Amino acid sequence: MTGLEIGILSVGGILALVVMGMYIPVVLAIVSLVGTWFITGNFQIAIFLLSQKSVETIASQEFAVIPLFVLMGLLIAVSDIARETFGVANYVFRKIAGGLGIATVAANAIFASITGVSIASAAVFTKVAVPEMLRFGYHPRLAVGIVAGSSVLGMLIPPSILLIVYAFIAEVSVGSLFLAAVVPGLMLALFYVIAILAVGKLRPKWVGRHLPPPSDIEDMNPGKALRLLAPIVALVALVIGGIYTGLFTPTESGAVGAAGALILTLVRGRLTWSIFWRVTVETGHVTASICFMIIAASMYSSMLGLSGVPSELQSWVVSSGLGLVALILVYVLIVIVLGTLLDSVSIILIVLPIFLPLLQHFNVDMIWFGVLSIIVVEIGLLTPPLGIAVFVVKSCLPDEQITLKDIFLGALPFGLIMLVVVLLISVFPALVVY
Repeated sequence: MTGLEIGILSVGGILALVVMGMYIPVVLAIVSLVGTWFITGNFQIAIFLLSQKSVETIASQEFAVIPLFVLMGLLIAVSDIARETFGVANYVFRKIAGGLGIATVAANAIFASITGVSIASAAVFTKVAVPEMLRFGYHPRLAVGIVAGSSVLGMLIPPSILLIVYAFIAEVSVGSLFLAAVVPGLMLALFYVIAILAVGKLRPKWVGRHLPPPSDIEDMNPGKALRLLAPIVALVALVIGGIYTGLFTPTESGAVGAAGALILTLVRGRLTWSIFWRVTVETGHVTASICFMIIAASMYSSMLGLSGVPSELQSWVVSSGLGLVALILVYVLIVIVLGTLLDSVSIILIVLPIFLPLLQHFNVDMIWFGVLSIIVVEIGLLTPPLGIAVFVVKSCLPDEQITLKDIFLGALPFGLIMLVVVLLISVFPALVVY
């Protein structure tokens, strides 16, 4: 077989092994090793090339940003910030039709700006917000749809683990990518709020009925709301503001954020030795997993380069007259389809090594493309049959009568809104500011 044929077969092999349930970094590493072996005809050369590539990939102090932001997110997750933030947002929007739903989106956006993980947001707000919305008479599909839809903000509003993974694979600045995602992330949250307001106007029965104030705002007042929000807002401003002003590098910002989260959790009395040990161990597990993924993706990119697949695809795109718009449309469709089967990181690791060389031929801004990619990939969290965010919501639901079908249907409008945002940043790339 030619190198091109081996490269093409490797894509099918990866998809088949992933669907069978094999861990994606292991799949990428094995396929890369076997593919390089067949292309070079020498097993020792394959071992040497891939080991060298893996060392070059991970041997950088910039990778320290991963455990630092993971630690910050896990500390915030145990500090009960989400519940208090939801209480404040509920107090602010309590007089608006659909106010609880808007409060959920607002609280999720703030929580997302610290945790950077959509799954964590989905789990927390299913327990915090869904029971409250159901108590106030929200339509069950709308209640779970708001939580599932707004949970994806965790991967778009920085700091985000998926943004970091993309940055290392595409070899772009983590700080620039963080800054670029701010406006699209806030715009997506705003569109969610507009959609909930529209439901409150057109279908008022779907957003509940008048009941006594929720327990978490009975004793709320402007002063208390500011006191509850001040620490988390200060932490967000310190982390993102430090990067934006150039005061900190992304790695330094992660260190400052992790230290701030530690202090915040200690002051709140939420941190015990057992919890700190669990958070530290989980940080190590998540960091090792992400680094292994990045190494495996780098190995796969190297194998594809040897196979000649990127150059052949680039030649085909040029000769066929396929323009940039058509190429991006193909990319979006492929990612959305894969999103029905694979998780977000897996899609990034498999698809980017194939498409990045093609897009570089068109001189595409890789920062802009990164933001677009994250939004498109996150749509997969809401689409059947996999829809990881949907399954997390279902697993955390107190009401067993709400089915997976209800959650998928409730999340559908939010997935469509994400497509609208993708269209907007495609037509108006200046929205991605960095």
